Amino acid sequence: MPRGRRGGRVSALEGGPEEEAPQAAAAVPSALWASQLQPEPAAGQILLRGIFEIGRSSCDVVLSERALRWWPIQPERPAGDSKYDVLCKEEFIELKDIFSVKLKRRYSAKQQGSGTLLGITLFICLKKEQNKLKDSTLDLINLSEDHCDVWFKQFKKILAGSTNVLAHSLHGIPHVVTATLHIIMGHIQPVDVCTFSTTGKLLRFGFSAMFGFGGRTLALAEKHRWMSPNQRRDFAVIKALAKLKPEDCEISFLPFMSSQDLQERKAEGSPKSETNDQWQTIQGQILNVSIMAIPCLCSVAPRGLAPNTRLNNGSMALIIARNTSRPEFIKHLKRYASVKNQFNFPFVETYTVEEVKIRPRTNSVPSLEEDGQHATASENSFPWNVDGDLVEVASEVHVRLHPRLINLYGGSMEEMNDSKVNCNCL
Repeated sequence: MPRGRRGGRVSALEGGPEEEAPQAAAAVPSALWASQLQPEPAAGQILLRGIFEIGRSSCDVVLSERALRWWPIQPERPAGDSKYDVLCKEEFIELKDIFSVKLKRRYSAKQQGSGTLLGITLFICLKKEQNKLKDSTLDLINLSEDHCDVWFKQFKKILAGSTNVLAHSLHGIPHVVTATLHIIMGHIQPVDVCTFSTTGKLLRFGFSAMFGFGGRTLALAEKHRWMSPNQRRDFAVIKALAKLKPEDCEISFLPFMSSQDLQERKAEGSPKSETNDQWQTIQGQILNVSIMAIPCLCSVAPRGLAPNTRLNNGSMALIIARNTSRPEFIKHLKRYASVKNQFNFPFVETYTVEEVKIRPRTNSVPSLEEDGQHATASENSFPWNVDGDLVEVASEVHVRLHPRLINLYGGSMEEMNDSKVNCNCL
């Protein structure tokens, strides 16, 4: 059974054929759902409110940051009517359980164009008994084109910024069918993983991280989660650029030594301790540091945030943007969305590494202020963006690569590109 917050969980309907009129709800008493659920905090700020027909009942529907809630609109009844109280219990579905949305229309042979609008269909993932997952649909019926258009666009915004760079990098394309077929066919791809630690304590595992501009931008975005993902991302980038300032830090890294390099050093008679202790150090004013174990393909960087690294080549890309003017730094950021080399700037340095240590050298945390409030990390800590999650750290962070640590469903982009060439040659 799916979990929910307050009142009853949605009695999700199995969607009928698209050309049919909506069917009546297979009603499940709200009390039955509520008996298996625990109340949770409020669902956040209200985004939209309107009237839809759900299960042939007119309902007051509210869309908030984390849930869709509704309850039947009924005439007033005498107080103490227990039957009425049960029927009018609030029902809801959490937005994290919605995986797709489309406009519901009725089509006929005589009709041309897009058909008659019926409303909106939500595609839902339900949790059933014995840990089974089941797909289902929920129809929000309203014949108004304008009304449905507003709600449909809002759902699309919600379902769309967050960026899953791991899935995109694994498959080379953000395509659900491709990802599903890789799982069905059992295509396994080994992937390099990083560990992030500080003062000898493991923080987490991950694939990519940003410190400086990238960390402060995410911290700003987290303060505005009431916005849609794309809106808060754009807002945070603009705000961080407006208050752009460098971090005074020390960066130490161990350059990547390929097996061929190690063999050559051994042939030259270099001792083992020398080949494994070639740490280099950079100090100064840094605008941004990126550490990537995978290419990190995403919508804002179709070539990848680190296009020169691979999923499992045993190395990380270290990208350092030193202090420069705001216009020059913006040019660097814009290059990520183009086919031009985003690293072809005098203030950008790139390295192929095995380990990295980053130590801020400032005594106080630089902050972005908004309405007199700190909008980034907590006091005495620095914001890191680790795989899109905000991590606040007060001291040095040690990033170490673990080659081919895990296996994931996916195919190597090189193999897929070779297959495409072969198919084109047939």
